[in-house]
Amino acid sequence: MYEVEVKVRADHDAVRDRLQALDATAVGTVTQVDTYFDAPHREFAETDEALRIRREERADGTETRLTYKGPLVETASKTREERETTVGDEAKAHAIFESLGFTPAATVRKERERFTHDGFTVTLDSVDDVGEFVEVETEVDTESAVESRREAAFEVLRELGLDPDDQTRTSYLGFLLGPGGNAQG
Repeated sequence: MYEVEVKVRADHDAVRDRLQALDATAVGTVTQVDTYFDAPHREFAETDEALRIRREERADGTETRLTYKGPLVETASKTREERETTVGDEAKAHAIFESLGFTPAATVRKERERFTHDGFTVTLDSVDDVGEFVEVETEVDTESAVESRREAAFEVLRELGLDPDDQTRTSYLGFLLGPGGNAQG
């Protein structure tokens, strides 16, 4: 599975107004706490990979997921291969990684307000110590489907009054770690 994602810094109030005008469907708000890990056998910053444990707190409960993100597959967006599964016990998952030599690199906390529009998830992210962003994303099964869905994601950005040329491929972790940080996530 490939996650096709485009992300821009944006004022959430203006985007909310556009989403309402477009009759986008509000999905809900969640809090996510992502712990990223460094590997003992390679530098994820150099290989452009990420390994994280995400705790997601929603109105109906909490879920923990383990995610591996592969290197970016193109230069025009943040599209990458992604593998993800649920975790039954977050503390034990952390302990397993640490026992294998993986070390926590950083934690990213964000509030996410989600909408659906035209086959995409539109997320208004407020990221602690980083700022406000809008992500437009979807999933595709094959790399050959990436380009057409990326172009459609760019069109959604335009509908929201945002410029695809303003997108950033830097991850929230990369912003948090600063200029010397990596581009995982």
